[in-house]
Amino acid sequence: MRKITSILSILLFGGFFGSELLSAQETRESTHATLIGIGSVRQQDTYLSPLNYKGPQVQVLYETLCPTRLAEGKWTMQSIWQGNISYTESPAGNANNLGGDINYSFAMHYNWLFGAPQSGLRLQVGPQLYANAGALYNTRNGNNPAQAILNAGVAVSMAAVYRFHIRRQHFLMRNQLDVPLIGMKFSPNYGQSYYEIFSEGNSDHNLCATTPFNAPCLRNLLTIDIPFKRSTLRAGYLIDIRQSHLHELKYHNYTHAFMLGWVRHISYKKSQRQTPEGFIM
Repeated sequence: MRKITSILSILLFGGFFGSELLSAQETRESTHATLIGIGSVRQQDTYLSPLNYKGPQVQVLYETLCPTRLAEGKWTMQSIWQGNISYTESPAGNANNLGGDINYSFAMHYNWLFGAPQSGLRLQVGPQLYANAGALYNTRNGNNPAQAILNAGVAVSMAAVYRFHIRRQHFLMRNQLDVPLIGMKFSPNYGQSYYEIFSEGNSDHNLCATTPFNAPCLRNLLTIDIPFKRSTLRAGYLIDIRQSHLHELKYHNYTHAFMLGWVRHISYKKSQRQTPEGFIM
C-alpha cells in the first residue's frame, strides 16, 4: 500500500516535484520539443446538433522529456501541453462550430533498451495523468449554443523509440500511444440546459465516470527527428480520437494533423557513475 501511495504521489505532483526527480549527477540531457500542426477534424456533439461537422484544425504541442534517478535511471518523466482551435461546417454549409481546448498530460515511463544507446530500440510503458478543458460553440443554435469540454483521468502510455544513422547523421523515430482507462467527464443530461445547472442549481449527475466502454479515446503521435545544421527538426503525424456516450448524448472529435517543429536538448553534468544502460534521450 505504501508503494502504491508513493507512485500516486509522484504522478499527482510530478510537475511540482519534477526537479527533485532529476539528478544532476546521473542525468545527461532533457529534451524539449515544440510542434505546430495543421489538419482536419470531424466533430459531432448531439447536445448541439445531430450532424457531423468537418473542417480545419490548428494544433500546438509542447513536450518535455526528462530522465530521473528512479530505478537507476530506467524511469523517465514526460509532460505534454496540447492545444487546438477548429472551425467546422455542417454538411449543408449553413452552420458552423467554433471549438478549442487545452490538454495537459504527465506520464512516467519505464524504459527497456535493446541494442546500443546511440543506435537501437527502446520501449517505454507507464501510467499517465491527463486533464482537458475547452468549449464548442454552434453559430446556429439559439438555445444552448455552447457545450463545455471538461474531463480528467488516468491513461496508459506506450512508446517505441528507434535510433539509426544515415551517413553519420543521427535520426530518431518515435511512436507514442496514449489510451485513457478511467476518468471523470462533465456532461449535461439529455434535454438539460446550462441555465438549469448553474443558475437554478438543478444538477443531474453531471459528473460522469468514463471508461473505454462509454468513452473510447486514444492519441497516437508518430515523429521523426531530423538533424539540420546545428538544430534538430521534428516532423510528425497526429491522430487524436475522443469519444463519449453519456446521458444519451454522443460526442466525437476525430483529428488528423501533420506536425512540424523543432527540438532542444538541454545537457546536464555528466556523472562518473553511468547508468547501467548508458541512458541517452
